[in-house]
Amino acid sequence: MVTDGVGSHSHDGPASRARLVAARRREAARAVRVLAGPAHPPPLFLDWPDAQPFAAGEPGFERARRRLTALCRQRRVDALAVTARHEPHCDHEAAYRLASAVASSAMRPVTVFEYVVWAPEPPGEGYRALRTPPILIGLRNAALAAHISQLTPQFGEGFRLPAAKLRMPASDLLYERTGLNARAEKPAP
Repeated sequence: MVTDGVGSHSHDGPASRARLVAARRREAARAVRVLAGPAHPPPLFLDWPDAQPFAAGEPGFERARRRLTALCRQRRVDALAVTARHEPHCDHEAAYRLASAVASSAMRPVTVFEYVVWAPEPPGEGYRALRTPPILIGLRNAALAAHISQLTPQFGEGFRLPAAKLRMPASDLLYERTGLNARAEKPAP
């Protein structure tokens, strides 16, 4: 998880902020357990400030890049799925840039696949689409339901997932950049 997620709600002080950070971590861990099973490692939290992502070259970005690059080498990761570069949320775009930097510095082949959340499907040509294998819709919906802070007023007024996003499909579409589109996006290691 790239950011601490606290930008979704207003806070009346540090205690309110800390409660939401803790809740968002529990929600993410629960969603991963639902999808991957209890033996799967827990999610990794980078704790970037929500809606204030680090830019490439900044110390926070470089720390995250090194940490994730080491993890990719250690676990022999060959693919990353990340929010699309053309997503309208700055954190989603930054996550793409981080994944691209990790792939470029992993010293092994790592393919970056993008998925859309809020944006339209790919903004143009230069993508290869891949449909993921289906997962039981009940599992996917249960994982989504784990994100209580995004679905209920438990933390007061703030972001709520729109009704159109409350039902998960059985599979996802991932997009791989191809040709000149792929080469233009490679950051320097």
